[in-house]
Amino acid sequence: MRIKIKKFKAVNSTNTVALKLIKKNIYAPTLVTSQIQTKGRGRVGKKWISQKGNLFISIFFKLDKTKINFKQFAILNAFLLKKLISKVISKRIYIKWPNDLLFNKHKLCGILQELVQFNNIDYLIVGIGLNTNMAPRNKSFKSTSLKNILNKKISNKKILKDLIQAYEKLLREKNKLSFLDLKEKYK
Repeated sequence: MRIKIKKFKAVNSTNTVALKLIKKNIYAPTLVTSQIQTKGRGRVGKKWISQKGNLFISIFFKLDKTKINFKQFAILNAFLLKKLISKVISKRIYIKWPNDLLFNKHKLCGILQELVQFNNIDYLIVGIGLNTNMAPRNKSFKSTSLKNILNKKISNKKILKDLIQAYEKLLREKNKLSFLDLKEKYK
């Protein structure tokens, strides 16, 4: 299953853009990415600091809750991203449930899942903020970036390509495999 890609220079939030696209009757799985988010957000209304140079994306697709539900996707998303990032840095990434990836107790990635219904169809929006080249400063937690870990500039283009391929594979497999099989595969 191919994911359509929508690229922007600046948006308020990639999840907000995804919601607007859904309301324009875009049914196909779509990835929204932007160089900057002016109002990036995390769980429970928290702000996501979106510094230029990092990767900000949202993927949305129809959700068939009979096969894999919202909570199960939260687990699969965390495992998929952990596996993808571990290929880049080959170091231990820790999942802080339900939505953060940490390296040495420093936040590296945040995941924001939102379930929306439009025209009686359920959609899952998965927002991902990955600190590739900048480590945002935040009073409530320490953060890091792939660049800090590897001591070299990171290609967002390469990571984005790998991420798209991983999600295309997951979307193909979600209708064929059970949640437990998928969980084992991405763990």
